[in-house]
Amino acid sequence: MSALAGLSRRERQILEILIERGKASASDVRAAMPDAPSYSAVRTLLRVLEEKGHVRHKAEGLRYVYLPTIAREKAKRTAVKHLLKTYFNGSPEQIVAALLDVSSAGLTREELDRMAEMIEKAKQEGK
Repeated sequence: MSALAGLSRRERQILEILIERGKASASDVRAAMPDAPSYSAVRTLLRVLEEKGHVRHKAEGLRYVYLPTIAREKAKRTAVKHLLKTYFNGSPEQIVAALLDVSSAGLTREELDRMAEMIEKAKQEGK
């Protein structure tokens, strides 16, 4: 089970903002949230995330800034695993097909070549 599985929708939103930005104050987080709750609610959620070990804070001048404790690469893998399980029945083939369908008009020849190389490498490692 992923370390992020037990997060509420709002906790996940906050963590995603912090991962995207690298660090942010409570005000910055609130400003980036759709249909944001009150400032005190955001501060409470940040404290909860800190207690759960997903966030840490440091003082910068007169304010606290919050930083994610999970590395961006790990967060990406966790998000893809969640998408794969939730929307694609655990099928990597289905998720790749959906990605190609959505972006096929915008993919460059170089991007397609790199993806083909990744697939070929995966085939070789699977032997």
